[in-house]
Amino acid sequence: MGDIRGFLKHTSRELPQRRRIEVRVRDWREVYEPSVEDAVRRQAGRCMDCGIPFCNQGCPLGNLIPDWNHHVYLGRWDDASERLHATNNFPEFTGRLCPAPCEGACVLGINQPPVTIKQSEVEIAEHGWDSGAIVPVPPTVRTGKRVAVVGSGPSGLAAAQQLTRAGHDVVVYERAERIGGLMRYGIPEFKMEKRIVDRRLAQMRAEGTVFRTSVEVGVDVTADDLRRDHDAVVLAIGSTVGRDLPIRGREAGGIHLAMEYLPLSNMVQEGTLAETPISAAGKSVVIIGGGDTGADCLGTALRQGATAVHQFEIMERPPDERDRDSNPWPTYPMVYRVSSAHEEGGERVYSVSTKEFLADADGQVRGLRAVRVEQKMVDGRPAFEEVPGSEFELGCELVLLAMGFVGPQQPGVVADLGCEIDARGNLSRGADWQSSVPGVFVAGDCGRGQSLIVWAIAEGRACAAAVDAYLMGDTLLPAPIRPTDRPLA
Repeated sequence: MGDIRGFLKHTSRELPQRRRIEVRVRDWREVYEPSVEDAVRRQAGRCMDCGIPFCNQGCPLGNLIPDWNHHVYLGRWDDASERLHATNNFPEFTGRLCPAPCEGACVLGINQPPVTIKQSEVEIAEHGWDSGAIVPVPPTVRTGKRVAVVGSGPSGLAAAQQLTRAGHDVVVYERAERIGGLMRYGIPEFKMEKRIVDRRLAQMRAEGTVFRTSVEVGVDVTADDLRRDHDAVVLAIGSTVGRDLPIRGREAGGIHLAMEYLPLSNMVQEGTLAETPISAAGKSVVIIGGGDTGADCLGTALRQGATAVHQFEIMERPPDERDRDSNPWPTYPMVYRVSSAHEEGGERVYSVSTKEFLADADGQVRGLRAVRVEQKMVDGRPAFEEVPGSEFELGCELVLLAMGFVGPQQPGVVADLGCEIDARGNLSRGADWQSSVPGVFVAGDCGRGQSLIVWAIAEGRACAAAVDAYLMGDTLLPAPIRPTDRPLA
């Protein structure tokens, strides 16, 4: 390693400062100040010569983390970029959006704060763009094979880039107006500015990938047309059906799924809409769901001018430190975290279940009735019992349901192709990534279920290798995971 004593000399994590709260909530720019290169290199120098880098296993992509940390410490940014891109098509996405299971598996993390792996990814990618090291990589040969990729989230884009570079003619079909999937429409601007997506799309276009937007397969293009015009099809349509809360009063106005709310704000930032029809301005807001999507709703509502925000979570508050018995290293640490949005305001309420929505005379939500719950484990799964006498009411004018996603949309391309659905409501697929329909492959959340961006990119890359082998009889494309692989947990 570049500094064999780095982890002994520097025992704390250093990350870029977040911009002052009173400043950043008034705009939609990313929340972090520019990094200091010396600090980034110093942190990379904490990466140990640990012998067995569990971080590689913690990352579904198998990122060569010690390799590029070594180059960063020595200031060899172009070499670091080459090593990073060997396993990850879009490190600037994962460096901003991934919860970093690699850091949870860092050997240094056994008894010290782990290496700032995620921040190194961002810095390497940004140096690569600034120096011109990241350039289009067009194929040197053309196979004459045509591949359709349906969906333009991280999984679809990763598959498309890999297949284009292998020499196939790739067309990405996206039903929305712009490319990017949830990265474009679900992730708020303050977490990742969309220029970050656009510059990567420009690279892909220069390599030869074709994008067709505002085209819904199964409506504007039939499944028969898709199969007739292409030698293989990749379904990367995501898990887009939001989990609803069908309780009494759900029909009241002002209650929305998170993905009805978040895209509108992003469309305003990109100039597609003049103003959002669902705004938190001047309203008391309740967000039901304590995960990342709920935090995205929180930061968005605060920037729109919400007067108060409560974020409900039915689970109990996580511990401040990992439980070494039930959650040992190198599994992902299930601990209490404070995102940039949580810093900015709002109240997080744990161990609470919503029982009823309350409406005013005009049919608009005016509040809700909820109850405290106690969490117990039944057959290895969490169950909840109401605490007697703990019911309460909370007034609100806007409710956002951010409780996750239950599977892909089935009407349309899935039904038209005749793909089988598994017991979990996802698209069924075999070890070769093919659906029940020969020549139709499945990648990302539509097959795995709601998951992380790093798993989506890994699935896209592995599925691309399977498609290439199907078309050519063999492949040199890397396949970092299998369809049955699951995270360390």
